[in-house]
Amino acid sequence: MLLAPTACVDEQAHDDTPQGNFEALWQIIDEHYCFFDYKDIDWNALYNIYKVRVNDNMTREQLFEVLTDMLAELRDGHVNLYTAFDSGRYWSWHEDYPTNFSDTLQRRYLGTDYRIAGGLRYKILDDNIGYVYYGSFASPVGEGNLDEVIQHLLFCRGMILDIRSNGGGDLTNAEKLAARFCNEKTLVGYIQHKTGHGHNNFSSPKALYLEPSSNLRWQKPVVLLTNRGVYSAANEFTAYMKCLPQVTVVGDHTGGGGGLPFTATLPNGWTVRFSACPTYDRNHNQIEFGIAPDYNVALKNEDFLLGRDTMIEFSRKILVE
Repeated sequence: MLLAPTACVDEQAHDDTPQGNFEALWQIIDEHYCFFDYKDIDWNALYNIYKVRVNDNMTREQLFEVLTDMLAELRDGHVNLYTAFDSGRYWSWHEDYPTNFSDTLQRRYLGTDYRIAGGLRYKILDDNIGYVYYGSFASPVGEGNLDEVIQHLLFCRGMILDIRSNGGGDLTNAEKLAARFCNEKTLVGYIQHKTGHGHNNFSSPKALYLEPSSNLRWQKPVVLLTNRGVYSAANEFTAYMKCLPQVTVVGDHTGGGGGLPFTATLPNGWTVRFSACPTYDRNHNQIEFGIAPDYNVALKNEDFLLGRDTMIEFSRKILVE
């Protein structure tokens, strides 16, 4: 996930009834969601489909089911409905695909003597390849942490940077890490903002640039490992890294999550988070449905039985060529 700012939504007042909460949610999404046209979603038709399922005698659990079913039509992992008793979520962006990541295999590579620096776990593998795992951009990492990791791996032949199953978090952490592989100001993408309540009311695309870090920077080849669990800020990070010449992306298509989300509140106090600002790669391509790797590599069962991570082994071969 990306950190989601809270916004005041100027919808007209709705009653705190099942029908009122349904109307409020539908209107909030109608006026502020950013991917209707890209996903070819007829939001007006969905209003008629789900409105008939709502009545003022239904329980909160029944209302929650209707609202989450309607939100699932957006096919968006950034869309969540939060209540005190449950959270509505859409996880098909990764649940419908192989994970291509194994904690069991990773433990074999890390062993017990790996180092930890903030949210990073890192080690020098036996062929003098540096291995770094960052499992969540919600885990903080400081500039001092990154200096220590780079210094420790300084004489390695290359680096495997593994972000498989990183569901996102704080985009600042992603930018801070990407800056360590960047040597000049680099165009990495674009962002738009809603300028009105119409489905197509957007600002002109604003260019996004990655600035090189003023601290230690990594100058050798890097393989970035991805899978379907890479989402939101981690998806953005993948887009940034694909712009850098020494980086090769290996693994599976990322899960996506290209919209910057924010939250709004329903009359009953439930909150909804959803994508409000679309982001694009440097070629103006939508990244909502994910980013393709340079080399599509999956875990193989025969390698798993031998204690080998197919994706790590493929990366090692790239780095020693």
